[in-house]
Amino acid sequence: MEVERVEALSYGGLHELPAQFIRPAHERPENSKAVEGVTVPVVSLSQPHDVVVEEIFKACSEWGFFLLTDHGIEPSLIGRVKEVGEEFFKLPQKEKESYANDPSTGSFEGYGTKMTRNLDEKVEWVDYYFHFMSPPSRVNLDIWPKNPPSYRGVTEEYNMELLKITNKLLELLSEGLGLERKVLKSCLGGDEIELEMKINMYPPCPQPQLALGVEPHTDMSALTLLVPNDVPGLQVWKDGNWIAVDYFPNALFVHVGDQIENTKLPDLKHDLIVIAKLQCQSLVNKERMRMSWAVFVVPPHEAVIGTLPELVDEKNPAKYSTKTYAEYRYRKFNKIPQ
Repeated sequence: MEVERVEALSYGGLHELPAQFIRPAHERPENSKAVEGVTVPVVSLSQPHDVVVEEIFKACSEWGFFLLTDHGIEPSLIGRVKEVGEEFFKLPQKEKESYANDPSTGSFEGYGTKMTRNLDEKVEWVDYYFHFMSPPSRVNLDIWPKNPPSYRGVTEEYNMELLKITNKLLELLSEGLGLERKVLKSCLGGDEIELEMKINMYPPCPQPQLALGVEPHTDMSALTLLVPNDVPGLQVWKDGNWIAVDYFPNALFVHVGDQIENTKLPDLKHDLIVIAKLQCQSLVNKERMRMSWAVFVVPPHEAVIGTLPELVDEKNPAKYSTKTYAEYRYRKFNKIPQ
């Protein structure tokens, strides 16, 4: 079945949004303005170790989100990651369609348009490219773009850097929780932890005040490591308000996902294993294309997830049942309570 791409609608002379893209009134950006004058946490890894542990723990417990700077990834590499992603979306439509996925069969890898389900059957204003980056056993290079030719080399180099950052962040979070440094990584699958790349492309939208690039959600990952282009749009939920996140060149936008939340901390939205997770949404722009490169850090499907025993006591009981990540993922996609 042929899928209507958002990009084709955007550049096809569309002046009014089709009904399926118009959000319910309470979700429309025109009715939910972001609070101004509030900045999100920024954490530099160049600070003394104890300071970094404290700042990351504070950001995760209060926000479930922070910008990471001085992380060691060369700005030139981040630039090349963005460049090869942009070049893919500039390819002729026929070539992009050769990588099309089929979510109806459970196959999300490849070029796609709609990934989420919602009760109103509303559609997000986004096309995307999704594939596994790590571990090698999960990578299917046939699904990776062949054009531009440098896509594979750049993405493999970026994967190696993000694996280092993932290990570092999980150690810092473990320390902040008063646990041994390797605890979180071990609980999330150890060396079998998976990294998934999702390149989001939000083309210009004729009525951005009525649409969303990504609807309000929490990520099912443990962490999400994201870099955007310079077109703003990301908003995070804090204390009953949306907060706009400004563009910060070369910073990693770190989202705490469903798999990491601490039952000893305030329950900001939900919780599952350890710390407060982030709810966010993405707006779109009338004049400019917005893009983001989100890498999801997730457990392998067979990993058993549940609240860490070290963080449970009579005053802080586990709030969700223990299950495999595969079951959790199935329930999340199909809107089934956990």
